[in-house]
Amino acid sequence: MSSLVPSTKPRSSTHERGSSLAPARPPVSHNFANTEHNSKPMHHKPDHTTTATTHVAPTRRGRDRGVFSSDDNALTKQVVATHVPDMDDLDVRPILAVIEHIMRLSGPSIARDITSPGEHNMSHGAHAHTPDDRALHTSHRPSEDHKAALHTSHHPSDEHKAFHTTHLSAFDPDDEIVKILAYSINKISSEIICKCSGGGETHSVTMDLLKSLSSYSWDAKVVIVFAAFSINYGEFWLVEQLQMTNPLAKNIAALKDLPAIMDHAGDLKKRFDAVLDLLTQVLKVTHCIIEFKELPSLYISSESPEITAATAHIPMAVYWIMRSLLVCASTLLSLIGSGHEYMSSTSESWEILNLAHKLSVMLEHLQNQLRTCKDLIDRKKAESAYLAFTKLMESAHIDNMKVLKAMIRTREDQRPLFDGSKKQNEQIEALRLKYVLLLISDLELPQEELHILHSIYSQHPMRHEYEVLWLPILDPKVPMTPLQETVFYDMRNNMPWHSVDHPSLVEPVAVRYIREVWNFVHTPMLVVLDPQGKPANLDALPMMWIWGTSAFPFTRIREGALWSESSWNIDLFADAIDPRFSDWIRDNKVICLYGGEDIDWIRKFTLSARAAANALQVPLEMLYVGKRYPKEKVRRCHEVINRENLSHIFSVDYYDYVWFFWVRLWSMWNSKKQIGATVENDHIMQQIMDILAYDSSEHGWAVFSRGNFEITKGNGEKVMPVLENYNDWGYMVDHPDKFVPVLDEQLQGYQPEHHCNRLILPGQAGYIPERVVCSECGKVMDKYVMYRCCTD
Repeated sequence: MSSLVPSTKPRSSTHERGSSLAPARPPVSHNFANTEHNSKPMHHKPDHTTTATTHVAPTRRGRDRGVFSSDDNALTKQVVATHVPDMDDLDVRPILAVIEHIMRLSGPSIARDITSPGEHNMSHGAHAHTPDDRALHTSHRPSEDHKAALHTSHHPSDEHKAFHTTHLSAFDPDDEIVKILAYSINKISSEIICKCSGGGETHSVTMDLLKSLSSYSWDAKVVIVFAAFSINYGEFWLVEQLQMTNPLAKNIAALKDLPAIMDHAGDLKKRFDAVLDLLTQVLKVTHCIIEFKELPSLYISSESPEITAATAHIPMAVYWIMRSLLVCASTLLSLIGSGHEYMSSTSESWEILNLAHKLSVMLEHLQNQLRTCKDLIDRKKAESAYLAFTKLMESAHIDNMKVLKAMIRTREDQRPLFDGSKKQNEQIEALRLKYVLLLISDLELPQEELHILHSIYSQHPMRHEYEVLWLPILDPKVPMTPLQETVFYDMRNNMPWHSVDHPSLVEPVAVRYIREVWNFVHTPMLVVLDPQGKPANLDALPMMWIWGTSAFPFTRIREGALWSESSWNIDLFADAIDPRFSDWIRDNKVICLYGGEDIDWIRKFTLSARAAANALQVPLEMLYVGKRYPKEKVRRCHEVINRENLSHIFSVDYYDYVWFFWVRLWSMWNSKKQIGATVENDHIMQQIMDILAYDSSEHGWAVFSRGNFEITKGNGEKVMPVLENYNDWGYMVDHPDKFVPVLDEQLQGYQPEHHCNRLILPGQAGYIPERVVCSECGKVMDKYVMYRCCTD
C-alpha cells in the first residue's frame, strides 16, 4: 500500500481522536481553521504521552519543564531501549533534500511560491553569497543597484514555508543512499497508512516504528519516517493538483471522494496552516539532529560534555518527530471520503498545535546546544589554524607566495588584489619574489600620513624592487557597515599602491597574528616581507619617514648602516620637507627653523632675527614648523605669518608638512631606540630630546644652521635675549660663515635667572629614559606623570 486509502474498519468515535491515529469525520460545528487557542479540547482517552494543554505559549521556564521534565524519564528509557544501531553512519542529506522538494511542490497552490525566511539553513550545500565572495569579483566601488542586490532577501509572510529553501537542482534522486533506503522507506510508508487507518494508538504506533528501525542511527530513523510520510503526502497532493487536468487523477480523486481543495484555496490555507507549522518544526528539528551527527570528530568527540549534554535529548526529539508525522498523516487520511464536509475536531487541532509547540521548544534547546558545540569547534579550529599560520611564518620558503596566500583569501580564478595605479584587479602572483611592504591599519588611517606616504611612494626609483600592499585590519566577526564600505572604497581607490580588494579577504588567522605577534592596535604599521615571505622589519615606517625610499630594503641591517652614516645636521633634522631647502643649502644660507604657538613671541623673534641678520649681512631664511600636535592655534599662526610676511611657511598642505616634520623627529627617536641607542650614550638622541623639550614648553624655540654645516639651537627664553643684544657680540661675525658658531657660543654662555624645561613623551613612546638632563643647566630633571587634555 503506497497511497492514502481509507480503512475498511469503522471509524473511531470522536472522543478517541485525541489519543489515536484513526481518522474520523468530526462534527461540522468544530471548524479547524477557526478554533481559538484558548478553547478547551474535547474529552479524549487518557494517554500518558499526550501533551495537549490549555496553554500553547507558556513561559520559557515552564516550556522547558514541560518538554524536558522528570515525567519524561520513563518514556525516554522506553525510546532509548529500542535503539540498537548496527549500521555504519549514513549520509541522509540527499534523502532529506528529496523530502524538501516534495514538500515544496506539494500543498495548496497558495503556499508553493512563498520563499523560506532562512531562519535555519535547510538546504545542504546551498551557496550563500558572503561579503568575501562579493569582494572577490568587485574591482571598483559597487553601484547602488549592485549593493541593493547584494543585500536583498525574500521575506515570506508565512514562516512555516521552510520547505521552499532548496533549489530543484540541489538533490540527485539517483543518489546511492536513496536506492539503499528505498525499501525501508516504502515499507514504513505502508505501515503508516495501515496503522493510521486501523485506529492505532499514537504512542504505540510510534514505538512500533522505533523498534522496526532499531538498527539505524537517530538521524536515519527520522529521515526514513519523514520520507515515508512525504510519499503519502506527495501522492495525496499529486492527485489533488492533477484532478482538474488529468483523467486518471480525476478518477482516483472521485473514488477517494476528495474535496475540491484547489477550488477553495483561501479556506484550505487556513485549515492547513497548523499542519504546515507542525511539518516545518519537524523539518527544522530534523536538520538540527543531522547537524549534531555532522560535527567533526577531529575537534569534538562524542564523549565530550558538550555533545553529551546536547544529544541526551535527541531520542525524545526523534520520538516526537515521528509522533507528529503520524498525526499529520492521520489528518490527511481524514480528508478521504469527506467531500466538502471535512472539518477537524477541536481535540485534533489542539494536538497538532501542542506538538508544534513542543517541537519548537525542543528546537530552541537543541539549537542552543548546537551553538555551544559549534563555538567550541570554531575555537579549536581557530587555534589549530593559528598554530599552523604561526609555524608557516617562522618557516623558510622559496618565495613569498605561501605566506601571502595564507594572509589573503584567494582562489586560482580570482584576483584579490587591487592595483591603485592601474585601477584594476590582479592576482596575488604579481607580488612574487618582491619585497612587500605591508601597510597595516584600520579604516582610520590619518589623511596626512596617507598623503605623505603617497608623496614618498610616487618618488621612489626602485618600484620594480618592492611593492606596498595595504591590509585593512577589521574585526572579522563584525560585518562592515555601509559607511565603512564607503570609507574603504574611497581609501582604496585613492591609493597608488596595491590593496586587498575587500577587508574580508584578509584571513581571520592573519588578523589575529598581526594583532598578537606584531602588536598592531590602532597606530599604522609598515611590515616588510622579504622575497621569501620572511618578516624583515616589523615597523619600517620610521625608516620611511626619515630616509624615504633610500632606506630600501628597510631591514634592521640597513637601518643600522644608515645611522652609522648620519650626523646631527639640518639635512637629518629637516630633510627635504620643503623644496626650497636644497636651494638654501646650495647657496650656503643660514637656515632657521622655529616653532611655537605664541604669535606675539613669533612676531618679536622674527623681527629680532631679521634685524640681527641684516645688520651682520648674513643671508637668512626662516621657516615656521609649528608644534608637535598642530591645532587651531598653529593654523592661526600660519595665517598671521603669511599675511604679515614674517617668515616662510610651508607653501601647500602646511598641516600635513607640520605633521611630517614632527613625525620624522619622533621616528628618529623610535628608530634609535630600536637599534639600542639611549639618551645617555647617543648624541643624536640628546639633540632630539632637547627639541622635544622645547616644544613641550609654553615658549617658542629656534634652530640655526649654516647650510648643512654648523648648527645650534635654543628655546625662546635664551634665543630672544641673545638676538636682541646682537650689538654686544656682532663684532665677532666678520664673515657670514661665522654667524652660527658665534651665535652658538652666545647661547651656550647665556643662563637666564630662572628657567623651567619640560619634556612630554606620549604614552605609546615605548622607551622612557630613566635619567634626563636639562639642556639648559645640565641638572637631572625630575620625573612626573602628567595627564593632559587639550581642547585647542
